[in-house]
Amino acid sequence: MNTTVRKRTYSYDDSAILRANGRRVTSVYVYQAPVRLWHWLSALAIVTLGITGYLIGKPLPTLSGEASDHFLMGYIRFAHFAAAYVFALGLIWRIVLAFFSNPYARELFIVPVWDPQWWREFLFEVRWYLFLERYPRKYIGHNPAGQMAMFCFIVVGILMCLSGFALYGEGAGHASWAWRGFGWMTSLVGGNSLALHNWHRLGMWAMALFVMVHIYTAIREDIMSRQSMISTMVSGFRMFKH
Repeated sequence: MNTTVRKRTYSYDDSAILRANGRRVTSVYVYQAPVRLWHWLSALAIVTLGITGYLIGKPLPTLSGEASDHFLMGYIRFAHFAAAYVFALGLIWRIVLAFFSNPYARELFIVPVWDPQWWREFLFEVRWYLFLERYPRKYIGHNPAGQMAMFCFIVVGILMCLSGFALYGEGAGHASWAWRGFGWMTSLVGGNSLALHNWHRLGMWAMALFVMVHIYTAIREDIMSRQSMISTMVSGFRMFKH
């Protein structure tokens, strides 16, 4: 059976057509297990990085007693660095998946900004999220607005990794692998490590904003668009209710 969804045609077998509460539901396998694993590990890493990064920039009040009796900031820095490795390796893994996973895994990296139809769809989705459109449009993969948002997330994530490892290398010393590999990031801001730190912190707030908007749109689509979002990133299947 062939079903057309937003200018693209997909094929389903009979097992993809289910019955739920007397209504037909179309199930499509969108996100494979490695992509879903990357999503949830990245979510955990981002939360850890955001909290620990904020505390590194705005340390907690001094604890009572001798400084040698405490290692609180050391633990916070360790958690930050460990989460940074997870996030950075996850980004590399996600780029690899774009080449070896299904076509939906490549949507984050190929944004067809040259296509006028894509822009019309993008502007429609923006209006939909702003409550200026009454009826949603359904997509098997990412809708254009989500595609652009995820592309920007990937770009900001890469810049956060580059600047973060540069700052890490500054503390580890100029002989460290981090400084040799990423110290050039400091030269982009005139050799001012404080300026690089400020850009890194600004990136943290940008990612925090992305997370809030991402959660809002996912929950909203789940409720108003009659298609699964949150459960899709758990099971991999997107459900379309008719």
